[in-house]
Amino acid sequence: MSSLKGRVAFVTGSTSGIGLGIARALAASGADVALNGFGDPAEIEGIRTALAREHGVRVLFHGADMSRPAEIADAIDFVRSELGSLDVLVNNAGIQHTARVEDFPSEMWHAILAINLSSAFFTSQRALPGMRARGWGRIVNVASVHGLVASPMKSAYVAAKHGLIGLTKVIALETAGTGITANAICPGWVLTPLVDKQIDALAAEKSISREEAIATILAAKQPSQRFVSARELGDLAVFLCSEAARSLTGASVPVDGGWTAQ
Repeated sequence: MSSLKGRVAFVTGSTSGIGLGIARALAASGADVALNGFGDPAEIEGIRTALAREHGVRVLFHGADMSRPAEIADAIDFVRSELGSLDVLVNNAGIQHTARVEDFPSEMWHAILAINLSSAFFTSQRALPGMRARGWGRIVNVASVHGLVASPMKSAYVAAKHGLIGLTKVIALETAGTGITANAICPGWVLTPLVDKQIDALAAEKSISREEAIATILAAKQPSQRFVSARELGDLAVFLCSEAARSLTGASVPVDGGWTAQ
C-alpha cells in the first residue's frame, strides 16, 4: 500500500498500544510519521528506527507531554519544521482511572480531561491552519466505545471521550468542503497496557486467574468474545485518511465486537 506516500502524520501516544498500531499502519501506507509518548528512551529509539527501516519512510519522535499546551504547540511546530508539513493528525493519547464519582480524585479528573480531551483540541487548533492552506488534511480522534455509552466507575474517561466525539463533529462542520475531514474511531476492548492494568486489578479483586479475568471482561460487554487488535484500528485509520473516505467526516466509527449493538 502507498496511498499516503508523501503525507506526514503525527500520532500522539504512539509508543505502545493503539497509537503504535496506527503509526505502523500509516508508515506501511507510505506516510512519514512522528511518534509521541512516554517510555524507555532506548526502546522508543528502537521502535523509531525499526519503523523507518521496515517501511522506508522518515520517522521522528517528540516527547511532548500532552497535558501541556505549550509542549503540544512545540511538537506540532517540530513536525512541520522537520518533515515539511502535517497532513494527518491522530489524537490517541489517553490515561484512565476508575472510582465512584464521590470518590474520584480531583487531580485525576483534571489529568484525564487534559490528556484525553483537551490535548486533541490544542493539537487540532495548531494543525488546522496548515491543513487549510494546503486544502487537505485528516484528523482521526481515537475516542472509545465509552464515547458512545457509559460504564460505572469511569466518570472522567466517559466524559472526556463523549467530549472528544463532540469536538470531532465541530471540527468536521467547520472544515466541511475544505478537503479536511475529522472522524472518531471508537474501539471496544483492545489488549493495551491500559487494559492490562484493568485485567490485573480485576484478577486481584476477585482472586481469579488472569485468563478468568479476561473472559469475565469480554463476556460482560463484547459479544465477539475477542479483543480488537491494534492492527485493525490502524487499517481503519489508513482508510479514513485515504481519498476513498473524502466524504466521510464527522463520523464516530465503533470497532467494538458488537458492544454498542446491544
